[in-house]
Parts: sequence; C-alpha cells; structure tokens
Amino acid sequence: MVEKDSFYKNTFMLTSGNITVGILGFIFSVYLSKVLGSEGMGLYNLVMPVYNLFIGLMTAGIVAAISKISAVYSEKGDYSNLFKSIKTITLFNLFWASVVGIAVFFAAPAIGMIWIKDPRTILAIKVTCPAMIFIALSNILKGYFYGISEIKIPAFIDILEKSMRILVISLLITGFATDTLSSLVCAAYISLAIGELQSLLLLYLYYKYKCKHTVYIKTKTESKFQLTFDILIISLPLCLNAFLNNAFYTFSALIVPRRLLSAGFSYSIALEMIGKYSGMALPVVFFPLVIINSLNTVLIPDLSQTMSKKDYYSANARIKKVLLIVFLIGIGSIVVCNLIPNYLGKILFNKNDLGNYIRAASIAAPIAFTSMTMFGILNGLSKQKIILRNAVLTETLELCCLYVLTGIPSINIYGYAITACIISSLSLLLNLHEVKKTTNFQVSLSNVIIYILVGLFVYFLAKITLPLLSCVHPIITSLTIICIVYGLIGLFAIKYSKTLDIN
Repeated sequence: MVEKDSFYKNTFMLTSGNITVGILGFIFSVYLSKVLGSEGMGLYNLVMPVYNLFIGLMTAGIVAAISKISAVYSEKGDYSNLFKSIKTITLFNLFWASVVGIAVFFAAPAIGMIWIKDPRTILAIKVTCPAMIFIALSNILKGYFYGISEIKIPAFIDILEKSMRILVISLLITGFATDTLSSLVCAAYISLAIGELQSLLLLYLYYKYKCKHTVYIKTKTESKFQLTFDILIISLPLCLNAFLNNAFYTFSALIVPRRLLSAGFSYSIALEMIGKYSGMALPVVFFPLVIINSLNTVLIPDLSQTMSKKDYYSANARIKKVLLIVFLIGIGSIVVCNLIPNYLGKILFNKNDLGNYIRAASIAAPIAFTSMTMFGILNGLSKQKIILRNAVLTETLELCCLYVLTGIPSINIYGYAITACIISSLSLLLNLHEVKKTTNFQVSLSNVIIYILVGLFVYFLAKITLPLLSCVHPIITSLTIICIVYGLIGLFAIKYSKTLDIN
C-alpha cells in the first residue's frame, strides 16, 4: 500500500509541476507565435530539431539510468557509491557534451547553409550550444532526484526555468528593439539557454544541500570505470534510441519543406504551413503530454521494483490502468479539438485558419499518447534494446511516409497527420507484443470499444451543449467545453478503472 500510495503521490506531484511547466511553455509558444509570425515559427522549428538531435547524442537515457541507479543505492543506504557515481558520470558527460557542443558551434555555418539551407538559422544554432551542455548536466541531477523520490524541488525549478524564458525573451526584444527574423529567432534561443543555465545552477545547489544533510557511513566503493559502465549500459541503448529519433525528426523537418516546394508551394508559404502545423496546432493537441511524461518518469522505477519481485499480477494491473488513463486523455483531445478548433486557434494564436490543422493533428492523439506511454513501460521492464529496435523500424517508415505524402499537392502538410496515425499504430502493436511476451499482458478489445463509445457519447453531448454557449465569450465557451469533456471522461476513468479485468 505504501508503494502504491507513493506511485500516485509522486505522479500527482510531478504532473502538477509539469502541467504548470506545460502552461508556461505553451504561453511561451503563443508569445513566440505573436512575435515571430508564421514564417518565424517555421524558422524556429527548423532549428529545434538540430538542438534536440545533439541533446539526444549528449544525454539521452541518462535520466532513466541515473534514476534506476539512485533508487537501488539509496534503498541499500549505499550513498558512497551513489555520490561517487554522480560525480563520475558528471565528469564524463561534461567532457562529452563539451566536445559535441564545440563541434556544433564551429559546424553551425555548414549546418545552416548546407543542411537546413537557410542562413538565418546559423546564429541561433550557435546559441543553442551552451544550452546543450547545461541540459546535459542538469539531466544527471534530475535523474538523481527522481531516483530518491525527490519530486517537489526539481518540479519547482522547471517552473522557474520556463518563467525565465518568457521574461528573458521579452527583455531582449524590448531592449534591443530587433525586428529581423534571424535576430528574433536567436533571441528565443538565448532565452532558452539562460533558462537552462538557471535550472542547472539551482539543481546543483539543491544537490549539494542534500549531500550535506545526508548521514551515511563511508564504505568501500566500486571503481570509477565500473560505476560509469553500470550507468552507460542502461543509458546507451536509450541514448541511441533518442539520437535516432531526433535524427529522423531532424531529417523529416528538413525534408518536408523541400517536398512542399516540389508540390508547388513557395518557400515562404511552406514555412508558414510548417509553423502553423508544428508550431501552433501540435502544441494545442499534445498539451496533455505533460501528464503522460509524468507517468513515464514515475512508471520506470515503479515497474522495475515490481518486476524484480516477479509480481506480474501487479505489473499487469499498473500497465492496464495507465493505458486506460492515457487512451482516454487522447480521446478527450480528439473530442475537444474537433468541437472547438477555430475557437482554440483564435484565442491562443489570434489565427482564423488553424481549425483544419488542429483537427488533423488530433486524429492520432489516442493512439499516439498510448504509444508514447510504452516507452516508460518497456523501460520499467528493462527492454531498452527492444525500444531501440522498434524505434529504428518505425522511424524509418515514418521518414518514407513523410517523403511520399507531403510531396502530394492535395495532401501537403497534412501528410504529418496521416503519418502519425500509421507510425503510432505500428509502434503500439510492436511494443504491446513485447509486453505480452514478458508479463502475459492481454489487450481487451471489448474495453477498447467501450472507451471509443464513451468518447462518441461525450462528443455528441458536448456538441449539443455548444449552441447553448453561442452567446457567451469564446474563452468561456472553450473552457466550458473542455471542462465538460475531460470532466465526463475523468469520471468514467475513475469508475471503470475499479472494474478492470486483470486476467
């Protein structure tokens, strides 16, 4: 009971923090869209995949690996090996991240001119290099805090970091009165770098505080090589997976503009389409990912402990209830985004032409959300190699689908939505097969049908309510519909989760 309460307590705390961070990040995206415009957002989203690509190369898998190591050592009270592990992997990561960061800095002109084929991105790419190093180090500390179940302070620091981004970019734009797209995009990434530096410093100060107030007896420790190896053996498959994911994402981000050009659109219009879909519609649809990411973070150590006891019954129960939650969240997203897409586009971005983009992006939400949760489940089951293998298969297919679909004039940018449906479905099937092999987990088709019927019921009920709200302000209308949809779905999830068949 204590472990169960701890799981839900930590999930709730992390979710609350991530929702606040998500709201601030969303505000940042809305503010950026107003400052940069559609073309500027397209430019911003051409740089972000490059940033994510090298972040994945530097640090992906470290959070999961450190959290597992920290949980094991802290449970044993072996803080000597724990703190030595943190110090050793920090030095290793500092060296590795610095090498990659310096290489990217000097390669920025080539990346901007040859790879992205837009010289306006060069300065922004250079600015991301310090941020890459900051986040590589802060991820080590986050992994430590998650492993010892210290959720509050890291969550609070994330909130401060997102707040700092909004403040810094406002000051930069106001202080320097810049108006060129290149300078504006650069200012956005400067604010990102300063926010990551603030996060690193605060996490380090709290880490030193925890070390100082941790009472333990110094014991004989493993060699630095062994401690580093123990962490890297867990993180390396995840690092390769994240790097490949980001590499494919980067390639797709670079391919899509070219495919839109071949479909007959001008470069400026192609950037606007990408900005509206990736920079505006997707953040609306995928805002609930803050909850899913929290579940994944807490699910990894929880399932690891359960599986170490060979308690397959509890593992299946946890997996089934988590999948119920995320699938219904996805149902809620598709319902809301198909009921009030024009309202959302107008209120959040002051755009009247985002409705179709939001509708299209929402189609894959239920399957995509469920597929993303499989990352935490397979990590908890120690299936890092399976994650890597399946990611290579799905990402390769994704690149092919995007290349073909976005080059068709009648489909164009909506090729993203079709591809998301195909890839999410394939990824989910492959990963569920692996879970079944490990825990004998069974998917109930009748349950899935019930969830879909609940979504349809909520959709028609909210649709009947919508005309009654035509006389009130669009913001009130939107909030009312959102509360009705997620309120009804939440009630169903609470009631139905108690009756789930675990067999």
